[in-house]
Amino acid sequence: MTLKVQDLKEFLAGSGPIALVEVAGTRGSTPREKGAYMLVSPLATYGTIGGGQLEYMAIDKARQMSGVLPSRKGVQAPVHRIDVQEVCATLDVPLGPEIGQCCGGRVEVLIRLVDDAMAADLIVAAEAEEEHLPHLYIFGGGHVGKALAASVSLLPIHVVVVETRAEELEGITEAVETRLTAMPEEMVRQAPAGSAFAVLTHDHALDFLIAAEALKRDDTAYVGMIGSKTKKATFRSWFLKTANGSETEFERLVSPIGGDAVKDKRPPVIAALAASEMMTALVRHQVGAGAEAA
Repeated sequence: MTLKVQDLKEFLAGSGPIALVEVAGTRGSTPREKGAYMLVSPLATYGTIGGGQLEYMAIDKARQMSGVLPSRKGVQAPVHRIDVQEVCATLDVPLGPEIGQCCGGRVEVLIRLVDDAMAADLIVAAEAEEEHLPHLYIFGGGHVGKALAASVSLLPIHVVVVETRAEELEGITEAVETRLTAMPEEMVRQAPAGSAFAVLTHDHALDFLIAAEALKRDDTAYVGMIGSKTKKATFRSWFLKTANGSETEFERLVSPIGGDAVKDKRPPVIAALAASEMMTALVRHQVGAGAEAA
């Protein structure tokens, strides 16, 4: 179970009434898509429908329905329909200068008080979504590995940090999964299709074994290895001559990770650049896989 599902369960188990605020429809340019939702309790929120005055209005209406907070003053009220029991309401909000948002679109927000059945459905949906998250395997828990794990921990992906040294797993953010193994290349074989692999261990020979294993798969979203141009050239020679790899397979290797547009070798900077690169690859692979399935 990821922290996202754990946090959702803890929020739903909290004290006080909880309202589900969901984007029920959109027209034009809007900050979130149909189906995006957030939860509102008397003192906290979980998730977002896009922020700004739209979200403030929805939060206030949700708390007003819960009987815990009056409507905000000084804000133009959107058109809304309320049922008799005040357990369900709809806000129809134009995103214009009147509310300080210039997206230009229009959002319909459905607000419902959460009962036990609805809470259970939300958890089931979150767990189902979790099962289909793309995987990112980070091989190596050193300085860059730790920074990369922290950088990607908030993204909608399942992150696994793989190490051969137990002490290097200490200090890894709890938001990701960790694995201690003497044969990290085996993790590559077991990874689901569409996974991304970031290879940055303390040992170049180990890097080569892991990268070679990943490149020989034809269903990966991303294979990246930290290092210099010299290391990449050395790996190419070894991969083609010793590992029986092909030039086509080698060309899928991203090295150095994070690109070379920014000449900065500090671990947090490398991690930030690499995180963007890897997430882009994962999203593109998902879109491509979805198009093929259709």
